[in-house]
Amino acid sequence: MDEGKRVNLAILGATGSIGSSTLDVVARHRERYRVFALSAHRSADALLALCRVSRPSYAVLSGMPRDAQLAAAFAQCGTELLFGAAALEQVAADARCDIVMAAIVGAAGLASTLAAARAGKRVLLANKEALVMAGPLLMRAAREGGATLLPVDSEHNAVFQCLSDIRAVRRIVLTASGGPFRAAVLESLEAVTPAEACAHPNWVMGRKISVDSATMMNKGLEVIEARWLFDVAPEVIEVVIHPQSIVHSLVEYVDGSLIAQLSNPDMRVPIAHALGYPERIASGARPLDLTAMKDLSFERPDERRFPCLRLAYAALERGGTAPAVLNAANEVAVEAFLAGRLPFTGIARVIADTLDAVPTGEAANLEAVMAADGEARRAALARVPGMTVAAFHP
Repeated sequence: MDEGKRVNLAILGATGSIGSSTLDVVARHRERYRVFALSAHRSADALLALCRVSRPSYAVLSGMPRDAQLAAAFAQCGTELLFGAAALEQVAADARCDIVMAAIVGAAGLASTLAAARAGKRVLLANKEALVMAGPLLMRAAREGGATLLPVDSEHNAVFQCLSDIRAVRRIVLTASGGPFRAAVLESLEAVTPAEACAHPNWVMGRKISVDSATMMNKGLEVIEARWLFDVAPEVIEVVIHPQSIVHSLVEYVDGSLIAQLSNPDMRVPIAHALGYPERIASGARPLDLTAMKDLSFERPDERRFPCLRLAYAALERGGTAPAVLNAANEVAVEAFLAGRLPFTGIARVIADTLDAVPTGEAANLEAVMAADGEARRAALARVPGMTVAAFHP
C-alpha cells in the first residue's frame, strides 16, 4: 500500500454478519481503508445507518425499485443510492474501487462477483456459491481480468495460510463444527425447529448459513469451493468434524507434515488476513489461549446424520451445471424449512430429488448456469407442499 493512500473498499452484503465484521476491522484501520460502497438487498434502514457512519460514495439496494425519498435520505450522508441488481455489478467494477468484499449470500452474489473478477479487483470471497455455481467461469474471469481471489471462509482462508507448495499436497482437511445436532438422536431431527437449527454452538451467522451448517451442506459447498479455489481433485479434499472450531483447516503434505491454522472462532481473523494480505493487520479478535484449551477432538461425519455432504460430493463428481442445481435446490429447501413448509430432514430429500430430476448440462457461460439455477428452483419448489414461486425470495 502506498504511503498516505487509502484503499477503496466495496462491501457487497454489508448488513449481514460478514459485512458487520468487515466494517469492524476497517474501523480499526481508518488510515488504510476507505469505504467506497455498501450494499443490502432490502434493508434500507440498516444500510442508511451504516452509511451515516462510513459515508461511502455509493450505496446499493439491490432488491428495491428506485425510491426518490430514500435516495434523498442517503444523499444527506454524501452517498448516492443506486437501485437494482445491476448496480451491484456497477460498483464492483468501478475503476475507483480497489477491493470488493463479496459477501452476498447465495446465487444473488454471483453476477457481481464475476464483474469484480473481470474488472481485475482484489476479491475477498465470502460468497462461496459463486464458485459452487460457476467455478470454472469465475476462475477464468479472474485470470483474464488479472484479479486476485482471496478466500474469506474461515476454512479456505486457513488452507490458504497453510499452503506452501500445492504440488506437494496430499490432503486438504476442512473442519466442521458439526452444528447443533452433532450428537442428537437421529429420530429427533424430523421435528427440529428453525430456531433450534439457527442456534449454532460456536459461530454467529445469518439464518440461511446457520441452517446450512446444521445440515453440513455448508461444508459440502465448501468442498466444491476448495476444488476450484485450490485446483485440486475432489478426492484430495476431506471433511472432519471438530466441535471446538479452533482448528479451521489443515493441509497434509507428501512428506507427512500436517500444518494447521488455529484461532478463536471469529470471522474478523480471516477478514483481516484477506484485507491486509500479504501484510498482517490487527483483527480485534481475542487471542487464543493455548493453556486454556482442554481438548481438540476430531471425528468423521455420519452420512446418515449429514446426507447433504454426500449430495455435494455427488454433484461435484457429476460436474457441469450439477453444483448449480445443488445450490439452487438447497436455497429453496432451506427457505421452505425456515418458512415452516418443510421438515428439517426434508431439506436433503428435496435436494436429492431435484438433482435426479434436472438434467446436467455444460456450464459454458453465465446464461447456462443461471438457466440450470432457474430450472432447479422450479423443480425444488414443486417438491415443497404449499410453497409457490411468489412465496420464494432468494
